[in-house]
Amino acid sequence: MKHLLTAAALALATLAGAAQAEAPQGAAAPAPTLTYVFSIRADLDPPIEVGTVDGGRRRFIGIRGGEVYGPRLQGTVMAGGGDWQTIMPEGLTKVEARYFLKAADGTVIEVTNPGVRVASVEVVEKLARGEVVDPSLYYFRTTPNFKVNGGALDWMQRHAFVARGIRKPDSVVIDYYVVN
Repeated sequence: MKHLLTAAALALATLAGAAQAEAPQGAAAPAPTLTYVFSIRADLDPPIEVGTVDGGRRRFIGIRGGEVYGPRLQGTVMAGGGDWQTIMPEGLTKVEARYFLKAADGTVIEVTNPGVRVASVEVVEKLARGEVVDPSLYYFRTTPNFKVNGGALDWMQRHAFVARGIRKPDSVVIDYYVVN
């Protein structure tokens, strides 16, 4: 697990520009950087436990609503989406969240947000029970994809994004970064 955490942290640091690396010979494009664009706070239902499937503990967590805030997007998280999780042995949780945002101008944005949360087995169990856990004790990253009906928010379909998550007892906060 330490190797997975180290590799993931190194990859994020490289994207953020914290690590300077030589570009491959002949490469003309600059190294990617990240720019914070917005956050959401999604209010969550209690988990629905499915049981063990394909070696992992399956569960579904519904989204009741929430808030969207930040420099590039404001609005609400719409009720009705959710997060399908598989908690694997050795501290890996695979997440696949699907939900809708409603921008302040009324535009509906479809979000598909797969990712991973990695922590010690003890921290994973505390998170699964809905306990408060210091976010520095786990790695929670996603790669969101947005679908929007053109207009002023079309930029969301024309860029790649990464996000970091913070799990709270009855909500999740996700900070979104555009990859430049």
